[in-house]
Amino acid sequence: MAEERVQRRLAAVLAADVVGYSRMMELDESGTLERLQSSRQMYVLPQVEKHGGRVVKLMGDGALVEFTSVVAAVSCALEIQQIVAENDLNLPEEQRIRYRIGVNLGDLIVEGDDLYGEGVNMAARLQMLASPGSVAISQTVHDHVAGRLAVAFEDLGEHVVKAQERAIRVFGVSLGEASRAPKSRRLNVADVEADTRPTVCVLPFVNMSGDPEQEYFSDGITEDIIIDLSKVSALSVTARNTAFTFKGRAVDVVQVARQLRVSHVVEGSVRKAAGRVRVAAQLIDGARGNHVWAERYDRDLNDIFALQDEISTAIVDALKVKLLPTERQAIENRSTHNPEAYRLYLLSRHYLQHGIRHVEIALRICQRAVELDPNYARAWAMIAHCQAELHFGGRLEERGLSAAERALSLDPASSEAHAAKGRILAELGCFDEALALHRESLRLDPNSYDGHYGFGRTCLRLGRHEEAIEHFERAAELLETDYISPGFIAQSYAALGELEESISAARRALERAEREIALRPDNAHAVVSGAHALAYLGEFDRAKEWISRALIVTDPDDILDRYNLACASVKIGATDEALTLLESCVSDMPPEVVDWMKSDSDLAPLHRDPRFQALVEIEAKPEDAMANQAIKDA
Repeated sequence: MAEERVQRRLAAVLAADVVGYSRMMELDESGTLERLQSSRQMYVLPQVEKHGGRVVKLMGDGALVEFTSVVAAVSCALEIQQIVAENDLNLPEEQRIRYRIGVNLGDLIVEGDDLYGEGVNMAARLQMLASPGSVAISQTVHDHVAGRLAVAFEDLGEHVVKAQERAIRVFGVSLGEASRAPKSRRLNVADVEADTRPTVCVLPFVNMSGDPEQEYFSDGITEDIIIDLSKVSALSVTARNTAFTFKGRAVDVVQVARQLRVSHVVEGSVRKAAGRVRVAAQLIDGARGNHVWAERYDRDLNDIFALQDEISTAIVDALKVKLLPTERQAIENRSTHNPEAYRLYLLSRHYLQHGIRHVEIALRICQRAVELDPNYARAWAMIAHCQAELHFGGRLEERGLSAAERALSLDPASSEAHAAKGRILAELGCFDEALALHRESLRLDPNSYDGHYGFGRTCLRLGRHEEAIEHFERAAELLETDYISPGFIAQSYAALGELEESISAARRALERAEREIALRPDNAHAVVSGAHALAYLGEFDRAKEWISRALIVTDPDDILDRYNLACASVKIGATDEALTLLESCVSDMPPEVVDWMKSDSDLAPLHRDPRFQALVEIEAKPEDAMANQAIKDA
């Protein structure tokens, strides 16, 4: 692939960081991380989405967000500061998450999903000039928003901005007096020019089937309603990952609406039994708590797609917004119209986070789904993902490339299929093509877990640790049960020499692994991940105990778990044990894993050991080498 030319564009940039973050981490590391994650999920990310922003990166306590509208950028910054201030009042002062935010409008250098240049540097400097809980803007931003927002400005004088010789004028911006009184009135979309659409959050529908195993079905119904409503241009819909932070919690709908700054909330329940599905759904006015619309449905399971269409259309009608013909067609144009294939697809997704044996189950389920509907693009993308994971683990010859390409031929706009193909090509060493596919996956769906996780893996393989951290952080935010991404974050920070951040990420990985093990004690993959995290935390005695436990519960044929136990053993200084583990499984490793082993920073202390050198010199089997080359040449 030809080298990409440098691209530039004019855009607004929001830079934010947390006031006193280092001191808070010293006093209470785990509590601070938990409050920061909660603040981002509940307050920051919903506002960014609401105002049409794009999260460029999240680094530690910092955030960088791009907007096409400078009015939207300032509105977003002010709403973040106000909602954070309102919701932290019950916390002691030393525990409050407060932000400093800078907003700039300038020329940006674009490299993939990242941004560089003077425009970004100035936003970061403005953020440093902002006082706690406030927003600082440049003269250019001031000139663009003056008279267009109900805000007050404070002239902070001229300041020399880093990387510039000349001084620039800086302004503080806050809600004007008209916006503050009466006290209960809050800045909302009606106050600004940026967006006047109704805003909706669809809470996770409650599983009323009496069978916890049916949880996947109620979650799937919720996710598809979110997707359907997101296709309506006249609506702004809260992202799935934000909505699902309320799963399993008794909530006050008015409080949820206030926290997420949405005008309406959808909630409901699902009961599936004996070939029928009963769904209750209601649309609630977020300000008053009144029902705007409510309905109960009792249908044959074969009518599930028509039922989802009815619910989405009823919500749109109740909100009195216009549904364009193309949007109605997009809602009705589903990847499958076979209800059993759809149910199997939802079930397969339920298995993916629980270890390699469950990936095999997910693959079998999805293969059954495409038998029922050979043109089910989402199921083919899932097959590609499962096959790639199993091939990398030495359990399957098929890499998943054919399935990914089949999915793309059926749905060229499939984010999942782009993510799967990107991962496969990266493992084959086709990095330029893989990076392009990762970027397209995230362009199609910026909130794709698979997209960010796959992109992070490729960056890790290339030694681009800062980018890997960004994508793994986003993946960990999108999927709260993900204990793998925090482990990779710990590894990347360690490779960069940032040990404090590495330890913090390892602690997150351990906490998530422990929660998973409490639910599924036989999940060997979680035990292995926990051992790895303990090694990074320097808790060597506990790490040894967990390694011993993992060796008992791990499938002897699972080369990835044994490989990762070797990595943990290296971290605790047990190099002989690590080499023995690698020697026990290297003959079953596909060439992709042997290549990964050569660049894995966890194994760097072994690089000069003759036993390790002998392992990485193992050549791929001729048929594997020929197959790899054929794919690269295709």
